Amino acid sequence: MPLSDHFRFGAHPAHGFVAAATANIPAHLADWFLVREQFEPVPGTPGLYRLTRPEQDGIRRTRQAVHDLRRHGYEVQADYALAPGRSAGPPQPVARNGLMERRNRVAQAAATRSPHQRTVGPAERPSFPAIATVTPPRPPAAATAGGRTR
Repeated sequence: MPLSDHFRFGAHPAHGFVAAATANIPAHLADWFLVREQFEPVPGTPGLYRLTRPEQDGIRRTRQAVHDLRRHGYEVQADYALAPGRSAGPPQPVARNGLMERRNRVAQAAATRSPHQRTVGPAERPSFPAIATVTPPRPPAAATAGGRTR
């Protein structure tokens, strides 16, 4: 036996995107769900809720509310334009482009020696002339009298 409908969604000329609960769901439970789906009660019209800030992606947010309520097991009737199948799903995390992984592989390859690289033996190493090291002169020995020196 199919479930009776619990919610109805549509477009209203004065209130924008609206939702109403049917008698098949308790009013306090319908209010709880709709408020969490970003709908607010319409003053002077009991049981009617309008989407808050409909100018901020209102169609997608209304479709998401329909989808969420259906996922919770409620039967929801919606205008054709508000059916969740007509919109894209929620944004998915962006697939990584692999730039960091590629850089890591390149750095690792640069740090290791390939078996095909030519090794330079001791006879083939270029010889550089020895650089004479100059040692600075030592300061004269300080007097070791019993007092302190300046």
